[in-house]
Amino acid sequence: MAKKEATKTRKTRDGRKKKDPNAPKRGLSAYMFFANEQRDNVRDENPGIAFGQVGKILGERWKALAEDKRRPYEDKAAADKKRYEAEKARYEQGDEEESA
Repeated sequence: MAKKEATKTRKTRDGRKKKDPNAPKRGLSAYMFFANEQRDNVRDENPGIAFGQVGKILGERWKALAEDKRRPYEDKAAADKKRYEAEKARYEQGDEEESA
Protein backbone atom coordinates (compact mmCIF):
# COMPACT_ATOMS: atom_id res chain seq x y z
CA MET A 1 0.00 0.00 0.00
CA ALA A 2 2.89 2.36 0.68
CA LYS A 3 3.89 2.27 -2.98
CA LYS A 4 0.45 3.39 -4.12
CA GLU A 5 0.55 6.38 -1.78
CA ALA A 6 4.00 7.39 -3.02
CA THR A 7 2.82 7.15 -6.63
CA LYS A 8 -0.16 9.33 -5.83
CA THR A 9 2.13 12.00 -4.35
CA ARG A 10 4.35 12.03 -7.43
CA LYS A 11 1.40 12.61 -9.71
CA THR A 12 0.36 15.72 -7.83
CA ARG A 13 3.87 17.14 -8.13
CA ASP A 14 4.02 16.35 -11.82
CA GLY A 15 0.62 17.95 -12.30
CA ARG A 16 2.14 21.42 -11.88
CA LYS A 17 2.05 23.81 -14.77
CA LYS A 18 5.18 23.55 -16.92
CA LYS A 19 7.38 26.65 -17.14
CA ASP A 20 7.42 28.25 -20.56
CA PRO A 21 10.97 28.16 -21.95
CA ASN A 22 10.25 31.40 -23.82
CA ALA A 23 9.42 33.28 -20.62
CA PRO A 24 11.92 36.03 -19.70
CA LYS A 25 14.59 35.27 -17.10
CA ARG A 26 14.22 37.00 -13.73
CA GLY A 27 16.50 39.88 -12.84
CA LEU A 28 19.58 39.21 -10.72
CA SER A 29 19.99 40.72 -7.28
CA ALA A 30 22.84 43.04 -6.33
CA TYR A 31 24.41 40.19 -4.36
CA MET A 32 24.32 37.89 -7.40
CA PHE A 33 26.11 40.47 -9.54
CA PHE A 34 28.74 40.75 -6.79
CA ALA A 35 29.04 36.97 -6.39
CA ASN A 36 29.38 36.37 -10.13
CA GLU A 37 32.16 38.94 -10.30
CA GLN A 38 34.03 37.78 -7.19
CA ARG A 39 33.61 33.97 -7.41
CA ASP A 40 36.74 33.42 -9.49
CA ASN A 41 38.78 35.62 -7.14
CA VAL A 42 37.69 33.54 -4.15
CA ARG A 43 38.59 30.30 -5.94
CA ASP A 44 42.01 31.69 -6.95
CA GLU A 45 42.75 32.81 -3.37
CA ASN A 46 41.59 29.45 -1.92
CA PRO A 47 42.59 26.60 -4.25
CA GLY A 48 40.68 23.37 -3.67
CA ILE A 49 37.92 25.10 -1.69
CA ALA A 50 34.56 23.33 -1.48
CA PHE A 51 31.54 24.75 -3.29
CA GLY A 52 29.70 25.58 -0.07
CA GLN A 53 32.71 27.37 1.36
CA VAL A 54 32.87 29.64 -1.69
CA GLY A 55 29.32 30.75 -0.93
CA LYS A 56 30.12 31.38 2.71
CA ILE A 57 33.14 33.52 1.85
CA LEU A 58 31.16 35.47 -0.73
CA GLY A 59 28.40 36.08 1.80
CA GLU A 60 30.89 37.32 4.38
CA ARG A 61 32.50 39.65 1.84
CA TRP A 62 29.10 41.00 0.81
CA LYS A 63 28.15 41.72 4.42
CA ALA A 64 31.47 43.48 5.01
CA LEU A 65 31.22 45.54 1.81
CA ALA A 66 30.80 49.27 2.41
CA GLU A 67 27.66 50.99 1.13
CA ASP A 68 29.53 53.02 -1.49
CA LYS A 69 31.15 49.82 -2.84
CA ARG A 70 27.74 48.14 -3.06
CA ARG A 71 26.26 50.96 -5.13
CA PRO A 72 27.49 49.70 -8.57
CA TYR A 73 25.98 46.26 -7.92
CA GLU A 74 22.70 47.78 -6.77
CA ASP A 75 22.61 49.92 -9.90
CA LYS A 76 23.16 46.83 -12.06
CA ALA A 77 20.37 45.03 -10.21
CA ALA A 78 17.98 47.95 -10.72
CA ALA A 79 18.78 48.03 -14.44
CA ASP A 80 18.31 44.26 -14.70
CA LYS A 81 14.97 44.53 -12.89
CA LYS A 82 13.79 47.12 -15.43
CA ARG A 83 14.94 44.82 -18.26
CA TYR A 84 12.99 41.93 -16.76
CA GLU A 85 9.83 43.98 -16.27
CA ALA A 86 9.98 45.25 -19.88
CA GLU A 87 10.53 41.73 -21.25
CA LYS A 88 7.77 40.37 -19.03
CA ALA A 89 5.33 43.02 -20.28
CA ARG A 90 6.15 42.17 -23.92
CA TYR A 91 5.87 38.46 -23.15
CA GLU A 92 2.48 38.85 -21.48
CA GLN A 93 1.26 41.10 -24.27
CA GLY A 94 2.21 38.41 -26.77
CA ASP A 95 0.27 35.78 -24.78
CA GLU A 96 -2.84 37.96 -24.79
CA GLU A 97 -2.62 38.44 -28.58
CA GLU A 98 -2.30 34.68 -29.12
CA SER A 99 -5.33 34.02 -26.89
CA ALA A 100 -7.55 36.48 -28.78
